Amino acid sequence: MQNELPDRFEDVEHLEEVMSRPSPALVEDLRAVDGGILVVGAGGKMGPTVARMAKRATPDKRIVAVARFSEPGLIERLQSWGVETVTADLLDQGSVEELLPRLDNIVFMAGRKFGSTGREDLTWAMNTYVPALVAHSFPEARVVAYSTLCVYPFVPVAHGGATEETPVGPPGEYAMSCVGRERMFEYISRQHGTPGRLLRLSYAIDMRYGVLHDIATAILAGREIDLAMGHANVIWQGDAASQSLRALRHVTAPTSPLNISGPEIASIRHLANKLGQLLGKIPRFTGTEADTAWVADTSAASRLFGYPDVTLNRLLEWTADWVSRDMPSLAKPTKFSERSGDY
Repeated sequence: MQNELPDRFEDVEHLEEVMSRPSPALVEDLRAVDGGILVVGAGGKMGPTVARMAKRATPDKRIVAVARFSEPGLIERLQSWGVETVTADLLDQGSVEELLPRLDNIVFMAGRKFGSTGREDLTWAMNTYVPALVAHSFPEARVVAYSTLCVYPFVPVAHGGATEETPVGPPGEYAMSCVGRERMFEYISRQHGTPGRLLRLSYAIDMRYGVLHDIATAILAGREIDLAMGHANVIWQGDAASQSLRALRHVTAPTSPLNISGPEIASIRHLANKLGQLLGKIPRFTGTEADTAWVADTSAASRLFGYPDVTLNRLLEWTADWVSRDMPSLAKPTKFSERSGDY
């Protein structure tokens, strides 16, 4: 796979094509999983990558993407890739029960983060009520559900990151609602023996979005980089999508958590200095690194999936090249330095 990776991305279309390339390991794993795949909440940042990758890995399987599809043209793009689409309001019980096709596998990606402050009720509804509706409607399907590293408390950076056995206990209502999402899937899984996985994802990197994009654009603009959250794990979005789909072959009953991210606990200061070298600019910093952060031990995922195909160094090089050419951005800061949990 490494030899096939480009030195740079020519445009957004090239980026999305490379991000959705399936690895031989993914093709093998999905061949061993019976039935079609329903991608619930496919209208977000990662949903199109996951749906397109699933179809490319298994052209003969039925892949269905479900969302409200507020982004113009997304339905047409998904359909052009061979992915079926269903437009549905996941907060409506009737829509969930009547519109979603009964497939054997679900990748659940629906959720709400940014904008939570001031509309905590909607955040809780999306992050707990919707999972309960979907889990209740698919008691026999394999369910791989996206969660977040934010369900953990901050842990000492020097100790290697939170493991799947680390007790949850996050700050802020958004992260607490994500614990609620996991609990809904756990409850239904225990009630019905539903096999699944809870993917505690940390910072998937797309050239248009992510921690590295935030740091690189700050450097170019001469803005200070806040070191309050001094460390993070990051992973190429293509690798995160691949591991998410491969997890369908590694479900447990009852469902269980799995940390998904890059294996390195990276220093924000180091990442900024490296990006600064690539961009020919000296980063500016504010604040100091805390001894704790939202960081993960991804040993369990590494045993299942191996090392990500895209290295951290390559992500840094790609990011610097992308932002230096003023290529498109999603204009959605990750707020990775936020320690209060307010989004």
